[in-house]
Amino acid sequence: MKSGPDIAMVASLVGDPARANMLTALMNGRALTASELAQEAGITPQTASSHLAKLEAGGLVEPEKQGRHRYYRLTDDDVAGVLEGLAGLAARTGHMRVRTGPKDPALRRARICYDHLAGDLGVQMLDSLRERNLVRQKKQDIELTAEGERFLAKHLQISPDMLAHPRRPVCKACLDWSERRHHLAGTLGAAMMQRFAELKWAARDATPGSRVVNFTRTGEKQFAALFGNGKD
Repeated sequence: MKSGPDIAMVASLVGDPARANMLTALMNGRALTASELAQEAGITPQTASSHLAKLEAGGLVEPEKQGRHRYYRLTDDDVAGVLEGLAGLAARTGHMRVRTGPKDPALRRARICYDHLAGDLGVQMLDSLRERNLVRQKKQDIELTAEGERFLAKHLQISPDMLAHPRRPVCKACLDWSERRHHLAGTLGAAMMQRFAELKWAARDATPGSRVVNFTRTGEKQFAALFGNGKD
């Protein structure tokens, strides 16, 4: 057996259909109970508990107890990035779920990916930041520039101090499954999504399990003013 990361172990955890459905449900960034995850996966609560124990042991989810309830969330945005990448690979190779609906275009346009903006608008935002030298990107490495720091402070009231985290990079490229290009993850991506919500430019869809992000009319105008309309 070769030494190094055990890809097979992680793949086996993600590869089970029920566990894949549970992990996908947690991509919206919300913590869910075992019962809620069981419903998402179409399995019994007892079976869900068994799957969650394996996912927790594998480091893909972590529990959080609040009162009598035990909630689960993805361990971090690295897990979300892997799931987003796998979704893109599945889409490119033709492994799509049959069920589609009216929210599918909305999901592709703007959605939450753990805690940051994904979809067409997420990719558009990173493109704009890069083209204006507010961030520098080399393959998957992204760096916030001094000009970018001034831009964030002026327009979104985001300071460098707000982005510091001991275990998470400020900027990170996350491969978008629907656009097949990168959107912005890391503490900066999370802070920008949080700021959009605070300014009431955008809000997550209230439908249980939904990852759609809905922009208000004002939010669309403000977003376009900062990051363009994607039609250039």
